[in-house]
Formats: sequence, C-alpha cells, structure tokens
Amino acid sequence: MADSGSSDSIRAGNDQSDSKEVGVERHLEKGVSHTEHVDLNQNLEARIRNPLEGLSRDELMSRVEVFVQEKGLTEHTALFRKGALVAQDPSGYEDITGPEALDADEKAVLLKEVTHKWRLPAKLFMTIATCSIGAAVQGWDQTGANGANIFFPAAYGIAGSSTREKLLVGLVNAGPYIGSALIGCWISDPINNWLGRRGVIFVSAHFCIWPVIGSAFCHTWGQQLACRLLMGIGMGVKASTVPIYAAENSPAAIRGALVMSWQMWTAFGIFLGTAFNLAVYNTGDIAWRLMFGAPFIPAVPLLLLIYLCPESPRWYMKKNRYPDAWKAMVRLRNHPLQVARDIFYIHSQLELEDQILRDSTYAQRVVELLTIPRVRRATLAAFTVMIAQQMCGINIIAFYSTTVFKDNGSDEFEALLASFGFGLINWVFAFPAFWTIDTFGRRSLLLFTFPQMAWTLLAAGLCTLLEMGTTRTALVALFVYLFGAFYSPGEGPVPFTYSAEVFPLSHREVGMGFSVATCLFWAAVLGMTFPFLLESLGTVGAFCLYAGFNVVALVMIFFWVPETKQRTLEELDYVFAVPTRQFAKYQLTVALPWFFKRWVLWQRNAELKPLYRFDQEKRAKKEQEGEKQEEAAPATQ
Repeated sequence: MADSGSSDSIRAGNDQSDSKEVGVERHLEKGVSHTEHVDLNQNLEARIRNPLEGLSRDELMSRVEVFVQEKGLTEHTALFRKGALVAQDPSGYEDITGPEALDADEKAVLLKEVTHKWRLPAKLFMTIATCSIGAAVQGWDQTGANGANIFFPAAYGIAGSSTREKLLVGLVNAGPYIGSALIGCWISDPINNWLGRRGVIFVSAHFCIWPVIGSAFCHTWGQQLACRLLMGIGMGVKASTVPIYAAENSPAAIRGALVMSWQMWTAFGIFLGTAFNLAVYNTGDIAWRLMFGAPFIPAVPLLLLIYLCPESPRWYMKKNRYPDAWKAMVRLRNHPLQVARDIFYIHSQLELEDQILRDSTYAQRVVELLTIPRVRRATLAAFTVMIAQQMCGINIIAFYSTTVFKDNGSDEFEALLASFGFGLINWVFAFPAFWTIDTFGRRSLLLFTFPQMAWTLLAAGLCTLLEMGTTRTALVALFVYLFGAFYSPGEGPVPFTYSAEVFPLSHREVGMGFSVATCLFWAAVLGMTFPFLLESLGTVGAFCLYAGFNVVALVMIFFWVPETKQRTLEELDYVFAVPTRQFAKYQLTVALPWFFKRWVLWQRNAELKPLYRFDQEKRAKKEQEGEKQEEAAPATQ
C-alpha cells in the first residue's frame, strides 16, 4: 500500500519491497478499508485497481458532492452521481438503481462505446486530423534534404571526399535533429505549462514555416544550418506535444489507433516529400532549393486550424480549471454522462497520483524521471522504444536513400524514383496499424516486426555485393521496400504513441520531451555519422551493422517494455508500478517458455499465465465461487 506521508523515501528511488505491500492482497480479502491501495511505486502483486473500488454507495456520493462543490461543477451534480457509479463498475451500469438509475438513452450510449467504438464526435476527428497535419509537417521536413543531398553539397562547395566536407554535409542533414534534441524537446515542458497544448502547437508551427522558407534562399552551408536548427526547435516542441494532445483527448479503446496517426501521417509527409522531390527534379538549378523550402506548406493549415480544436481536458484539470475541462470534454465525447464519468474517474486517479508525485519545479521533474520508481520505469520503456527507432535503421533510408540508390547503380532520376517508392511503401503499410495497435498491441507489434526488419536489412546489404547492374538495383530496392513494409505498422507508429501515454500527468510533458529528445538526438548522430560509415564499411557493412542493432533492440524491448493497449492513461500507473526485475523475470520464465511451446512445439493447449489482473476481476471470480458454494450447500447438508 502507498505511504502518502513518505515522499522523500519514494523519491529516493529505492526498488526494495515495502514490507506492508506483501500483505495487501490478504488485507483486501479480509475487507480492509478502501483507503488501502496498490503502491504506485511497488506494485508487487501486478494488480490494476480502479481507484473507486471498495467505496460504498454513500461514500461515493459523498465524494461526488465534495468534488462538484470544490470544482465549480454543481450544475452537473446529477450527471456526476451517475458517472461516478458507472466509473466504479463500468460493466454494471444496467444494474444501477434508485435516483441514479440510467435511462434508455444513457444505457444505449454506453453500449455503443463497445459495439461501435469508432462513432465519435466530429470535433474529436477534427482534433486528430489537425494533429495529423502536424505529423505530415514532420515527415516532409525530414525528406527535403534527402533529395537535396545530391545537389546542395556542390552548390555550397562541400562536395569533396575530405573528412571536413563529409562532416559538414552530415551536419546540415542533422541540423533539425540537433535543434530538436538540444533545445526544442526540453522547452516543451515549460511552454506547455504556460500556453497549453494548443498554444505550443501554434508556436511550433511558426518555427516550421519561416525558417523553412528561409532555407530555400540560403547561399552558404552556415546559413542553411542555422535555418535547419531553428526548424528543429519547432519540430522538437511539436513532436513532444502533438502525441500527448492526441492521447489525452482520445478514449482508451481506440487511443492507440488515433495517436498512431502521428506516425501514419509522418509517413505521408515523407511520401509527399519524396513525390515533390521527384516532381521538381527538372526545374534546373533551383530544384534543391525547392526541395528544402517546400515543407512549410502543411504547416500553414496547422497554424490556422489548431485553435478550432478543444484544449486537452487533462491539461485543464492539471491547472484546476474543471469547468473548462468539462466544456472541452463535452466536445470530445458523445454524451454528457461519458464526460462526467471520465472526468470523475481521472480526478480520482490523479488524487492517488498526488500522494507520490508532488508539485515540483521543472528541474526536479527532470531529475524525477530517474528517481521516482513508477516514473523511472516509464522512462526506461519510452527510452527503449525511441532509441530502437534509430537502431532499426529507418533513418539511414529516410536521410540517405537517394544517395544509397545512386551509389548502387541508379542515375539521379532513378534514385529519386526509388526513394519515392520507399516513401509510398512507408505510408501505405502504416494503415494496418490502425486495426492492430489496439488489438494485437504495441509490444506484440514490436516483437513481431523487429526480426523481420533485421533479415530484410541484412538481405539488402548482401545484395550490394552483386555486380553493378539492373538486378542489383532491383534487389536492393526490393529488400529496402520490404524493410519499410515491416517498419511501418510496428516500430513506426509505436514509439510516439507509447511515449505519449506511459508517463503520469505530472511528468507527461517532461517525459515526452525526454523521449523525443532521445529519438532525435540519435537521429542527429546517425545523420552525421552515416556518410563516414558508408565510406568505411560500404553499403553492405552499414546495412549489416544495423541488422545487428535490430536484434539488440528486440532483446531490450522483450525485457523492458510492458504492454499498454486498451488501458486508460490512469491505469498505466499500476502497470509501471511493477518492478522492472519482476517484469523481466516474468518474460523469461513464463512468457518465453509459453511462446516456445505454443509456436515452436505447436502445443495449442499451452496457457499463458497473465502478469496483470484487475482487482475487480478477482472480486467477480470470488463472488462466482461463493454462489457455487451456496448452490452446493443444500446437497451436502
């Protein structure tokens, strides 16, 4: 159970077991007060608990009365009374009696949440569409330099083979990622605090317009680098905020599908960039300038649309602006009952979070990413999926595919055409993730796709050993395309979706900033080093190296990344309260043997013992067992 009065010991980050925790389950079985709950730092029983579980009806209604009075929501008291009962027992809403009994319309709305989960308000879809435009900006920003790479070095006088010239080309390519990783991602937390999610996205859009336009008119590599660094600040702030904004506004059942639109439309932006690069190839000396400058186009509608979308209700609640949270949530849900239920449930879990996650300064929150156990585990998991996106090798294709194809027998136009093909594959194969990310799951997608990316990248590298010619070019392109086809529904959408949901509200901005900084810092390292890697190891050596990195990333994900599908953002507190060593031990001693029996030995009756379980499920099972015992009692008398 959590010790709310010992935040200092919790912040020390000691992963040792609290002796009181050992007896939590036994105490619950004896009916101990509902005030005892799962420790959000040491969830040794791997239980996921509804914070309203165990409250009597009178206690729950009393909480509702206090809540609506304190938060200025008294005009919605009747709805909150109903919503609290639904939140306490989501599957038992038809059994609610008395003044709070639900009418036919309210029951129908709750049923449709399950049977027609994609029937959502137009405002929510507009919000996700606006976020998707922000993602398209991100993707197009990445590919402008891809096509320009075969032109701008000569224009800037850095096209030679010296170490300095190769370093400068890599630096120009990596500029946006340096700006993001060193500045943009880290200022996301304070400006989110001041401006809200929408304000941050509005500001970031300006950084994705004016420096990008300026990059088309640069006459030296230094000017180009400065513009790309400024663009990177906007990219970092935007990438750290847009997925959070989408996650906080989306219902749990389809949150993954809605938030993964970030990656799908980033892939679409990459596709648009490769298509535009191909379209302007014959414009002469200004072709590469157009490639650099065009990515400002999708940032314009982002700038115009963002304030037509509602602010994140969770951000309003964090600021104790509950009436504003109500107004925002009403625009994002189909019925006021859903609004009341969600707001009261979120508030109840935030009260629990507050016992271990006190108000702190920005610097303290950065340190607490590593010192508070629940937050540290989320940091490790988010770090893993983010760095894996660079380890898998996607950006050696996104940054340098035109160069790779040109070095393997293609002329300039054919290399741009092959890059266009990769952009198209990357986008089209992101669509399956809409149906798999919330069913198959984030972790499962990663564990399936990483081995496939490893062998396709290895095959692409080995094909470069063939004699120069059409066969070699075709085979390299084929395996690069297969690599993209496996990447797009797996490691493509998962990292930003995953990182946006795993941190508690108190640390969500700084946690996401850290995660995106991790991703983009290593993207910058990759962008700067790949020209040297390509020259020293050749295409085959570089591709084989990244194939090996895929295997390493697979092992990291297996031991450090828990599943998050279809959990509310608040329920994830319990998932990340399970100690890492306990999670890793389960994977090694339970999950791995089950996988071997089920998929290698084909033992179809092999059962996988679950790691996590709901308290409510345990209570229901006990009630069923009690009913069976009562039915059997007369026969034994």
